[in-house]
Amino acid sequence: MSDKIYFNTANKFSFKKSMVNITTRIHHRVAPAHAEKTARKLLLTPVRLRPQNPEPEGLVKGTVMSNEGKLKTYQLGSGPVWVLSHGWSGSANQFYPLMQHIAEQGYTAVAYDHPGHGHSEGDVGHIPAFVHGLETILDSVGDVAGVVGHSMGTATILECQYVKLKGKPLMLIAPVLDYLDNLLDTIKRSGYSIRLFNAVVAKVEQQYNYPLNSIDPFSKLKLRDNKTIIVHDPADRFANYNESQRADKEIANVQLVTAHNQGHGRIMKSQQVMSAFDQLC
Repeated sequence: MSDKIYFNTANKFSFKKSMVNITTRIHHRVAPAHAEKTARKLLLTPVRLRPQNPEPEGLVKGTVMSNEGKLKTYQLGSGPVWVLSHGWSGSANQFYPLMQHIAEQGYTAVAYDHPGHGHSEGDVGHIPAFVHGLETILDSVGDVAGVVGHSMGTATILECQYVKLKGKPLMLIAPVLDYLDNLLDTIKRSGYSIRLFNAVVAKVEQQYNYPLNSIDPFSKLKLRDNKTIIVHDPADRFANYNESQRADKEIANVQLVTAHNQGHGRIMKSQQVMSAFDQLC
């Protein structure tokens, strides 16, 4: 959804929030079809941010065709393949520093832009489309040594049941392990009409045969027997660090690495992330 909603973390009363609730409920009552079309665009359209990191030398760009349109891929290095999955309103560019580190360790790093993100095709994004996109990328790379995800990209990895991921090590950076609670709380905080939100979600569920309430990254992580390292900052404003702590305590094969003063985005190129990759390898 739009960053204006997704990144609204204020819990206090807001006149603007109250007006959003009133106007979206009235819009849905008076013109339901138009309201749902508008809501789909607002809630499911990511922001295509400008690239922040310079391209590493030797980066190979490609295109993979998926059911969601053309997905842009970025490959660096040689050797066993690690696939990297970015988060909402992100792009593969955020992984460039980590990709360079992976390549220096004797591996191939393959990142890609999710549907509706970066330079990939598509106007909207959501977990079902993300999962289909990841499956397409996995189809295109042969054997996989491991997978790295950030934010909503971690939920995508945990939701993906592709056989190539079975038993493979995972690195989850600032994971959203309570995806559904996080999403619903965000909508409520924004003041947006829950009924209108549910109408948009229902159409996505029907199109992909993928019920929203089936998305449960924490439970899916519990079912995996592969080694997993979580790197997370307690001060992360967008992904719940407490859920990462709970995973560390409750799941035997999960290890939490705490990074301080890195936030939700900067953490992707932190020393803790680089060291976690080395440990997984």
